This record gives sequence, C-alpha cells and structure tokens, in this order.
Amino acid sequence: MTNTIEHHECLIIGSGPAGYTAAIYAARADLKPVMYLGMQPGGQLTTTTEVENYPGYPDGIDGPAMMEDLKKQAERFGTDTRWGMITEVDTTARPFTVKADDGKEMLADTLIIATGATAKYLGLESEERFKGGGVSACATCDGFFYKGKDVAVVGGGDTAAEEATYLAKLVNKVYLIVRRDELRASKAMQNRVFNTPNIEVLWNHNTKELFGEEKGFTKTLKGVVLINNKTNEERVIDIEGFFVAIGHKPNSDLFAGVLDMDTTGYIMTKPGTTTTNIPGIFACGDVQDKVYRQAVTAAGTGCMAALEAERFLASQND
Repeated sequence: MTNTIEHHECLIIGSGPAGYTAAIYAARADLKPVMYLGMQPGGQLTTTTEVENYPGYPDGIDGPAMMEDLKKQAERFGTDTRWGMITEVDTTARPFTVKADDGKEMLADTLIIATGATAKYLGLESEERFKGGGVSACATCDGFFYKGKDVAVVGGGDTAAEEATYLAKLVNKVYLIVRRDELRASKAMQNRVFNTPNIEVLWNHNTKELFGEEKGFTKTLKGVVLINNKTNEERVIDIEGFFVAIGHKPNSDLFAGVLDMDTTGYIMTKPGTTTTNIPGIFACGDVQDKVYRQAVTAAGTGCMAALEAERFLASQND
C-alpha cells in the first residue's frame, strides 16, 4: 500500500506570536494551515514570566499562558498544530517538498516562516538558573520590573548601549559590563551612554558568576561576580536585574543559501511586506526583524504573511 503524501495550501514553520497570528488569519481564510511548533513551541515568550506590554492584557499575563491562549485561538479556527520540526525544504519547485523530523514528507503551496530568533547568552550555568528571575535578554520587555533598582547590562555594541540608556530612565543605576577597553557601539550611542549620569561603564570585565536566592521555583537575583581581564581581580556588584545584550541569532539555517539574508542571517523581505525572494514563501516575526523584536510587531507581520499567502494563492488560480 502506497502512503499518500499530504498536500497543504499553507504550512507554517514555527510558533510564537508571529506563527500563531499567521495561523489564525490563514485558518479564517479557509487555507487549512498546518503548523509545526518547532524547537521552542511558543517562542521566546515562553521564557518570560510576565508580559505587560501586549495590548489587551490590562493586568499583564504570564508568557507561556499567553502563548497557550494564542495556540488555542489558532486551533479554534481549524489550524492543525503539530509537535516537531521541519528539517528539509525543497524550494526548487512549487508545491514545495517539505520533510519533518519524524520522516513525514509533505507538499505545500505556500510556506510561512516564523522560526524566530534566539538570544545569545554567556553560557553560564547560574545565568540559566536565574532566567526569568533576574536574567533577561530584553530591556523593553522586562525593564519595567526593575524600577528604582540597580541592574547590569553586558555587551559593548549598539544593542547594549541602547538597552543601558533605556533602562537608565527606569532604574536607579545601570552597570554596563564591557569585556574590552572600548565600546563597539556607534559614536552616537557611545555619546548617549557617556552622557547618562546613572550609567557606570566597567571596562575590561567579564562575568564570572551570578548569585541570588532560590526557594523552590522562585529565584531572585541578588548580584554578579565580575573578573577584570587585565588584573584578574574579582569584583562583586549587588544588582537585581542582569540584561544580556550580546545579540540574537535568527533561526534561519534551514534556508541558508536559498533565501536572501543579511550578513547576520536575518531573512530579507521586500520592504513593507513579508515576501521573500522565492514566490510563495513568506517570513514573519523575529526571523526577519532585527529592529523591533516585540511580540506585538511579530504578531503584526504574522497577520501580513497570512494575508499575503492568501492573495498569492488566489493569484495562482486566476
């Protein structure tokens, strides 16, 4: 007996605000979307305890709970959500041939890529322990929780400088931890840092360890141990927030050499759209957005991708 290869009008790769929103719109357009949830179902927000800047949640919401809400909404309209990852995509002909990690092979008339990006961390075991309990990779997401407190930002580029100056408006003091004796940030961003009185730059320092209180599932960061890479001296700083700003890696490896990308791997889309260089393939959310990286903007591009996929399919049938 020959297995019939599934043929879908719309296949969504990845979840999170972009993927789920794309699924909601695609399902309501009767495209019967199939979504593979990916390596981190729900995306980066599943590592965030409290989301307070997404419209419609006046009291805030837990990140994983919000993603579960979006998943249920997508499924309510008929989205077929599946655990697993897409491991191969043949874009040489349409419909595209797609393989999942369980070996299943499918055909898809359109693809919506919503694989997101992964924040780069230092790789410390203590850093992993205090994620969601003081350690963050997004100042605009979590800075509000540290009003009036002392925090640290690690990094020396534009992102670190931007996060430090953003936090300086909210917190008591910002320590900017820089492993070199200069910033890589642009001169304009450097000037902002140096002209902000409650930012103290700690040159030639690396992070050795984070420490705090751990009671059951509740973890509260209390400080960081630094090491001067010139003198080898240790320094302990009391902080309640530790923001890692050493960049993000877009999860775009599956399409390397196939889709147009910038030098850091973000998928390039036609300005004002989610269309890629291959007709029928659309990219939304953090895999193509290195500027805003917010849940609400990701959701917006997810909506755009579904609408564009619907219009693309309609144009093929004309």
